[in-house]
Amino acid sequence: MRILRTPEERFNGLPGFPYEPRYADVPVPDGDGTLRMAYVEAGPSDGPVVLCLHGEPSWSFLYRHVMRVLADAGLRVVAPDLVGFGRSDKPADIDDHTYARHIEWTRALVFDALDLRDVTLVGQDWGGLIGLRLVTAHPDRFARVVAANTGLPTGDFRMPDTWLRFRESVRKAPEFDVARSVASGCRTDLADEVRAAYDAPFPDESYKAGPRAMPGLVPADPDDPEAQPNRDAWDVLRAWDKPFLVAFSDKDPITGGMAPVFKQAIPGAQGIEHPTIEGAGHFLQEDAGERLGQAIAAFVRS
Repeated sequence: MRILRTPEERFNGLPGFPYEPRYADVPVPDGDGTLRMAYVEAGPSDGPVVLCLHGEPSWSFLYRHVMRVLADAGLRVVAPDLVGFGRSDKPADIDDHTYARHIEWTRALVFDALDLRDVTLVGQDWGGLIGLRLVTAHPDRFARVVAANTGLPTGDFRMPDTWLRFRESVRKAPEFDVARSVASGCRTDLADEVRAAYDAPFPDESYKAGPRAMPGLVPADPDDPEAQPNRDAWDVLRAWDKPFLVAFSDKDPITGGMAPVFKQAIPGAQGIEHPTIEGAGHFLQEDAGERLGQAIAAFVRS
């Protein structure tokens, strides 16, 4: 496996993101050696743990507004960079990236390296696809779940046209404009320095195998290799009785249809007042991070 590492100077001067990066090594599945995964923390080290998992093609920078609110509420926030994103190492070939590998890499970081327990998962986009698989495989590690603009597709239902067009554009585009992709999923205009922060992990196209791979890894067909594992995960979720908050925005054409599914299917979502984050797009952390952080903090403290 050929591995690239983004030069640290690419991350100088990140706006509103003062958190010092921390690192841990995770094994390369089915191979020799390790990968370095990055993460940031905020809040008291003995506070209740909130694990914030980002998606495609963002990184932990996306959670900067949420992290500030949660830390001020006395919570310990841990925000990793998925392999291939942010400051984490980047396997250089698209075929190096599989759904199962991303689950295992993330598991190795949060459980083996960091030994996180009594965790509140916050999963958005791929953060939910990976995080909910961890929740259902290791329920003893999690105290509660926040699903925010995410899903757990099995390929049994057609994906939204917006997402299908996105998958096709990523597949065919000679250059993948990461900042533009994030901006297109927001309702607010991103400042130039914020766009630069989303581009920072990727000095050139050779570093973008992770973002290039992810759309093709979503189980969009019933016979996808991860379709049945996701069905099995849904079986666990249909019996999940720990608190489950559905915190979706009102203007996400990609995952918006999943909000009522989560609310109806999961026992732990019953009897909870689920917030709708108004005026926010797919990347609701960018559009309304403080409001999302307040909803998460109230949920954990309740």
